Parts: sequence; structure tokens; C-alpha cells
Amino acid sequence: MIIWLASYPKSGNTLLRSMLAAYLFSEDGNYNFNLIKNIKQFPHGGFFLKMGIDINNQNETIKNYIKAQEAFNKKDAIQFLKTHSFLFNFNKNYPFTNFDNTLGVIYIVRDPRNIVTSLSKFKSLTLDNSADFMIKGTGDGLVWTNNWAVNYHSWKLFKEYEKYLLIKYEDLITNPDLTFLNVLKFIYRINKSNFELDKKKFENVIKTTSFENMQNLEKEKGFSETWVDEKTGKKIPFFYLGPKNNWKKNLDIKIVKKLEKAFKLEMEELGYL
Repeated sequence: MIIWLASYPKSGNTLLRSMLAAYLFSEDGNYNFNLIKNIKQFPHGGFFLKMGIDINNQNETIKNYIKAQEAFNKKDAIQFLKTHSFLFNFNKNYPFTNFDNTLGVIYIVRDPRNIVTSLSKFKSLTLDNSADFMIKGTGDGLVWTNNWAVNYHSWKLFKEYEKYLLIKYEDLITNPDLTFLNVLKFIYRINKSNFELDKKKFENVIKTTSFENMQNLEKEKGFSETWVDEKTGKKIPFFYLGPKNNWKKNLDIKIVKKLEKAFKLEMEELGYL
């Protein structure tokens, strides 16, 4: 069964994925970039190419989401998948996922005023265009993110079944111990397993997945998810500002007001306003 790690892009999904990979797929909890390969992204071309599906045909990939997940779910264990997609049902006939394949979701949310800066750097957009990208909503290749608010609301479907955990990126940074502990407890609860914390491994996870350590690892070893600017050919660091990203210093007031107007209800609900 799949546990989804869902979020809008640049919201801390990779950080949580790294922490889980270090705790669940290593012997000592010490993180390295190879571990993150244990938690794949969905949708990804590899899932569909194995099925002989043309990944350039978006209708065909969407129609086969469930089949791809069924093939992935053949392993007799909890499976984790990262996604930036919103939880949609295409033409009311082709859902993103279903309860036969899904055990639950951990949704990572981040203040949209700080996302816009990271997204701008990552996609080589102006800050204003990055804000518009978040507000208008779009698909991005195989991934259908929709806008920031729709992405956030859509995954709440699992809340009524008590298979939903919401965490804030900000809490993952400022209070990683408690936030990650809650994540682990949630995973064991929905899997109906007894939870016993490996304290040493847990401590190593917290230490080796700090933003500074991840940033240094990217500089020293490189990171497979680093993008290359198509215009300049230069690599764009995946781990850019992190905790130092401060919208109060980086954003023009017009962009701030644009985002706050578009996402007022959600930002109030989440305590960002």
C-alpha cells in the first residue's frame, strides 16, 4: 500500500523524503543521496514506459495511473511515493489514486510567499511570473499541480478517513525532532503497527538532514534533482535558501499582496496570515 508524500513544488517534500529514507532504508540513520532513490516520484515516465505507454500522451498516462500503482503495489510492504500532483479525477473516470492502492497521505505545506522565491530560482522565472504560476495553476509535463490552494485542499479527502497528516515546512525546519516523530507515529498508526523509536538512528537522521548538510552534500556530490538553466546552461542549486528564505526581504509588496489576495482563506486557515 502507498503512503503519499504530497505537496506543491518547493514546499519541503524532498527534505521529508530524505528524512524518511534515512530512517527507514539505512542501518544507522546517516543520510546520503543514494537513499532517496528508495522513494520515487509519481507520476514519472519510468512507471509508464514499463507498460509500453507513450509518456507524451497525457491522456493515456492519466488513464493508466491506477494500473501503474497496482503494478508498483505488488511488493508486500508499505510503499512511499512523492507527488506534486493535486488529487484529481480526470473526466470523473480516471482518479489519481484510490483506496485499493493508498494507505494514507502526508501533506507538506509551506507559506506561499516563500515558495515563490524558490520556484522563481528553480524554474528561471521572474518573481512576478512565479507568483502568477502559483495562482493560475498548471500542469508541468506529466505532473498536474494545479494552483497552490487547489493542491492543498484536494488531499484533504483523506482527512475524513483519518488517513491524513498535515505538516508545515516551517515546523520541519524549526522543530524537526517533534515534527518527524509525529510523521513516524502516523505511519505506524495507519499501518496498524507497534511503534518503537530507534533513538540513535533518529538522532542521526535529524543531524544529517539539516538544510546546511544537504546543501553541502549537493555541492560536494551533486544531486540528481538539480536542474540546469536552459538559457545559461548553468546548474541551479536544488537546496538554495531554505530557512534563510524570507519573503519580507525578498518580495516586492505588490507580489506579496497578490499572493495574499489569491490565497487569503488558505493562509488564514494555516496561520500564515
